[in-house]
Amino acid sequence: MSWHAFLPLGIVLSSLLPGLVIFGLREDQQRLRVTLNLLGVTLKLVLVGHALWRQPGQRVPLQRATVAGRAAGTAGRCAGLAVRRAVIAAVGGDDDLCHRLPGNSPLRSRFFGYFSLCVSATVGLALAGNLVSFLLFYELLTLATFPLVVHRGTPESLAAGRVYLAYTVGGGSLVLMGVALLHSLAGTPDFQAAGYLLDVVGEHDLGLRMAFALLILGLGVKAALIPLHGWLPQAMVAPAPVSALLHAVAVVKAGAFGIVRVVYDVFGAEALTQLDLTTPLLWLAAATILYGSLRALQQQELKKRLAYSTISQVSYVTLGVALLGPIAAVGGLVHLVHQGLMKVTLFYCAGNFAETLGIHRIREMDGVGRRMPWTMTAFSIGALGMIGIPPIAGFISKWTLGLGALEVGQDWVLLVLLVSALMNAAYFLPLLWRGWFAEPADWHQNRWADERFETHWMLLLPPLLTALLSLLVGLLAATALSPLGWSQLIVEREFAI
Repeated sequence: MSWHAFLPLGIVLSSLLPGLVIFGLREDQQRLRVTLNLLGVTLKLVLVGHALWRQPGQRVPLQRATVAGRAAGTAGRCAGLAVRRAVIAAVGGDDDLCHRLPGNSPLRSRFFGYFSLCVSATVGLALAGNLVSFLLFYELLTLATFPLVVHRGTPESLAAGRVYLAYTVGGGSLVLMGVALLHSLAGTPDFQAAGYLLDVVGEHDLGLRMAFALLILGLGVKAALIPLHGWLPQAMVAPAPVSALLHAVAVVKAGAFGIVRVVYDVFGAEALTQLDLTTPLLWLAAATILYGSLRALQQQELKKRLAYSTISQVSYVTLGVALLGPIAAVGGLVHLVHQGLMKVTLFYCAGNFAETLGIHRIREMDGVGRRMPWTMTAFSIGALGMIGIPPIAGFISKWTLGLGALEVGQDWVLLVLLVSALMNAAYFLPLLWRGWFAEPADWHQNRWADERFETHWMLLLPPLLTALLSLLVGLLAATALSPLGWSQLIVEREFAI
């Protein structure tokens, strides 16, 4: 057996093993902790790069009941996750982001240990070869993220953790019931292009509809579809790296990616059409897009506004796959990467504002661009991309989704995209105006006068990098190696639509 057969396992272990070692480190072993983080990141990037370098359509088999990677499809998603993981690990090198903890006990080793476990679970989930292995990593992700949500140990974080656990465990139970029901109807083969349930349509229609509902509701918890989104805004009490993990790298992307897999690799477009299941999913995604934007307009706390923005933005992925057209599928898939880059930029900037200047509410952002111009520049790129301003990544996603809606004759989706873009502008542009043009309050000026310029370079580098990537993936969208190019390849070679 070639060593390539163990490539998916190596990708998972590259962050799992360093994370387990980090748990045993003393709090003062910062240099070793950073070294292990960077070692795991480097190895993961090398392994994922090797997977992408191989023949795009070639399957990388491992044990059938565990992990089976697909070099063109899921490895492409893993590449995006790995890049974001590298950025987050760079932030992990500076422990300023998690120093505000009760009792002067940062518990940094615990924090970064669980962080590595989260990345391992996310990559394993992306490489899952069937619903059983997907469910295993899906639940591992829940268990690994809970300690991060409650990491600060404050009453607010503990309360948010209880809500998070209730939602995600409940969602996982629904997924388990859906997987069990499908197993009883059709077994649990590996994921297949165009799905594997078409042969049982007409014989078990009621059971298939129930299984689809259970799976979408269970995955919809992590994907923050309404009315299952309540955990996400409350989880914003966690440190900034955790917020980025929840919104841009792992948790909500796990739910969205799971919906992609259920729609295309389990049911398939033809089976869903015969079962009349796509219209409810399409309307649910559209409603979540508009609801999330509306709630974001009402928020006066910066991180909560970003949280409701995530609820809206991630549903573009569900919208794209529910349209069941090739172009729309490309738009939904590429938004998994594009939204992650832009949203991680915004959360890193919000973390810098909070840690450097104590800014948590929107009214406190007046004039912050004069004090932290580089951070505010990165924030501006992320915000404009979320609105859909060209040539930033968000424009590419929304343009492709619009073309996809026209392709399948769902013209009303264009109205949803337009209204959403206007609402995005309504809650992001005031932030940019405040940051760049508003006069700082007196207490701002008195405090900022004694502060060093900008912030620590290890806090500044990650948002600058992700902002640059958000711009580059838009400018270079026509190239074969861009996220858009890989998404087109996935749709052509992995999904028979």
